[in-house]
Amino acid sequence: MKEPSLVSVVIPVYNGEKYLEETVLSVLKSSYFPIEIIIIDDGSNDNSRLIAKKLTNEHENVSLIFQENQGVEIARNNAIKNSKGKYILPLDADDLISNDYIFKAVEALVSNPKVKVVYCDALKFGTNGEKKWKLKPFSINSLAKDNMIFVSALYRKDDWERIGGYSEDFKLGRADWEFWINMLKDGGEVLKLPIIGFYYRLTGGQNSLRKRTGSDEMKRKRITYLNNKYPDFFERELNGPLRFQRTWSKPYNTLLKLLGKL
Repeated sequence: MKEPSLVSVVIPVYNGEKYLEETVLSVLKSSYFPIEIIIIDDGSNDNSRLIAKKLTNEHENVSLIFQENQGVEIARNNAIKNSKGKYILPLDADDLISNDYIFKAVEALVSNPKVKVVYCDALKFGTNGEKKWKLKPFSINSLAKDNMIFVSALYRKDDWERIGGYSEDFKLGRADWEFWINMLKDGGEVLKLPIIGFYYRLTGGQNSLRKRTGSDEMKRKRITYLNNKYPDFFERELNGPLRFQRTWSKPYNTLLKLLGKL
């Protein structure tokens, strides 16, 4: 690639002292250059800020922003607002990337302007070992029913600006799903690299979050939010609204229309 553009890696952290340094070091090992790493401390009350300050002192391309605790979506948006890169890679403060992920992802974005999002194969890892993350193949129709793009995918900052960033009123879990719908609903290609470039850490905290946001009540609220915000998208892809039994949305909507009930 000629005259490579800056990539901004944004890392929100909230009480992430245990893994933050390991996460940042995984980015610093990247074969791509130039990179800036923006750590945004979302009001941590552990040693996260001290660790982040240490990293900024040791590495000139690492910077730190502090905000009062407002949640990860606001933290990501604030970090991206302060970023200087053409490309954005969000990364949670306990996950890791391979040294070739950014290089190959930027290469894909540069070579095809129609590609809006680049992600890759991934591993889940933790105290119980590691296993490959079985991600469903991407299609825009599949995205209407479920998310298969993890948060740590590369995209252009221009696209983030165009859609207004991450929805800050979406407090229902799986905000990355809403973000990808917003970015891709009007077109654009998605590329999944055939490399293991992302490592998703399984922790007790994530499991607890998954339980909280995975309840039937939260699912119903999430579906209602998405239907209210993107009715035209779901009408086009599912012939009507997203349903609680998501995979049955299109046949159920089609049946209701045939019966004159939708």
